[in-house]
Amino acid sequence: MIGPLPATNATAVQPLSFPFNNNPPGKSRIASILTLDPSPFLLQLSSDIEDITRELWNTTIAEGGVLPRTGTVSFEDDGTQSVWATLLGPPTSGFDSLSILPLGVFVRLDVTSRDWKEWHIAGWFYHMKMYDSTDAFRDAIFSPGFEKPPPNVDGTWTSTDKRGHPLPMDELPPPIPASEGKKRFTIDEKEGFASWMDFTFFMVSSTDQGLALFDIKYKGERVIYELALQEALAHYAGADPVQSETVYFDSQGGLGRTMVPLTKGFDCPSYATYLNATWTSTAGVTTVPNAICLFEFDNGYPIRRHSAPTYTSVAKNIMFTVRTISTVGNYDYLFDYNFFLDGAIEVTARASGYISAAYYLDNEEYGFRIHDYLSGSLHDHVMTFKVDFDILGEKNSFQKVEIVPATVDYPWSQGPRNTMKLMKSFVTSEADSSINWVPNDAAMYAIVNKDTPNKYGEYPGYRVKRTVGATHLTVQNSSDARNAIYYATSDLFITKQKDTEPRCADRNNPYDVQDPLVNFEKFLDGESLDQEDLVLWFNLGMHHVPHTGDLPNTLMSSAHSGMRLEPLNYLLDDPTVQTSQAVKINQTSEEVVTFGAQEANCSVDLSALNGVAL
Repeated sequence: MIGPLPATNATAVQPLSFPFNNNPPGKSRIASILTLDPSPFLLQLSSDIEDITRELWNTTIAEGGVLPRTGTVSFEDDGTQSVWATLLGPPTSGFDSLSILPLGVFVRLDVTSRDWKEWHIAGWFYHMKMYDSTDAFRDAIFSPGFEKPPPNVDGTWTSTDKRGHPLPMDELPPPIPASEGKKRFTIDEKEGFASWMDFTFFMVSSTDQGLALFDIKYKGERVIYELALQEALAHYAGADPVQSETVYFDSQGGLGRTMVPLTKGFDCPSYATYLNATWTSTAGVTTVPNAICLFEFDNGYPIRRHSAPTYTSVAKNIMFTVRTISTVGNYDYLFDYNFFLDGAIEVTARASGYISAAYYLDNEEYGFRIHDYLSGSLHDHVMTFKVDFDILGEKNSFQKVEIVPATVDYPWSQGPRNTMKLMKSFVTSEADSSINWVPNDAAMYAIVNKDTPNKYGEYPGYRVKRTVGATHLTVQNSSDARNAIYYATSDLFITKQKDTEPRCADRNNPYDVQDPLVNFEKFLDGESLDQEDLVLWFNLGMHHVPHTGDLPNTLMSSAHSGMRLEPLNYLLDDPTVQTSQAVKINQTSEEVVTFGAQEANCSVDLSALNGVAL
């Protein structure tokens, strides 16, 4: 950490420690295998086990026919470091199919030393049986009656190219969205600033987090200071030691570093505005062209409507989207920030790409058999976001409104009646601020300002509402991630804002899961949440049990999660009555009122061509 800047005689250089809460802050152990090039060891390993791999699959590691992939390094109590490696078949189809070609054999490596020459095999695992040494495994596979594992072989089944029977009329041009007039939003690319209708905000890209939004204002008032992805977690389960120990922390790969150029007309509408994403790292300044797209979109259903005997009133449901895609290893994540005419902001995440599959033997309790010798591997996706709300100022509270069954004896009723009612309360301490969605969605949660009630006495705020597939981790007290993933253990968390708690996770958390750089559980230290500067941490995600339809790729239409942040008593009426994109039809006179909305046309201004020979 260097400061203050610009540099003067008072400028100091000191270790960066304030965002971390481990011991000592800002320092973490790193596994030996992560500090060395493993290539020389793999060549030696290939030679040591050549007779085994040839007997099983008639190839070797050195020939590229067997590809080891390591899992999570374990730090043992005696100081040793070990890691399980799964053996995979080679992709030969020209597609990125490595993660769906497991061979069913696993080798445990002792990688304690900083010298790869001292690494060695510590055991083997196959078909629910452990072998303590290479000699023991060798004796087994060369013994009569040994059941060899058939390989998963690459082929057309991993291809995403068109195949199968043609769909009727599929070759004809499909309907496509089009922007028929001038763009109705403004972008200052240099400042990263955007405005649409009553919204304004700034966009910032970073190596670890990808795209974040800052200073989101609605009708000139800030409602959110920061809206940012923190971590994308994938926690697996399985009968074998690699799938069972696999936890992917995708910020390690960099959710910004892995942002990809967007394909016009496919990833985003062709009429979208495309921006570059730029960030800095130790390698310097990096720019990815066309990594961010921004566009308006008609949702295809009205945002409101009503038909009465004398009239029909309908308003279009137009939203504004900011989109990025990050490809982290085998998975592609699509992130949307959607803005709506009613003042709502929706955050959505979708996933596609190749699954990380398991070998089919003994995996019945962890997945479906989905190909010849392949099992889908049960896993949870959890994507954690930070929302630093500022509702009519920085001092806010967290309101809970429960919808509960009730039996009430009213003055007008002849005896008690079974009904329902609201129970209003506030979460006032971080000790009670870990929240899961209640059954039947029978509760509302909102960030409100108790100091600024509206003229009806209600507290203005923004409600937090899941729209689809918002989940937290199924695994409790994870043996593999331990203290590094507390932020993923509930649906929502509320904390008091602190400059020393800028993120709920760190890209280096998985290096020491017992004492991670950022242990989110320590954020929840019992501080007051009553009219304080509050931060909401929410989780998107899905429980993913891959099936045959996940081959070759998982579908974004299914792997989808979303959260909606919407006004709750924030305004005194529905703001969509401001829009011109509405119509009122008088059923008696057949008069059509369009409220000044312009119609698109194909007219061309030819004045610039004056004097030009055509």
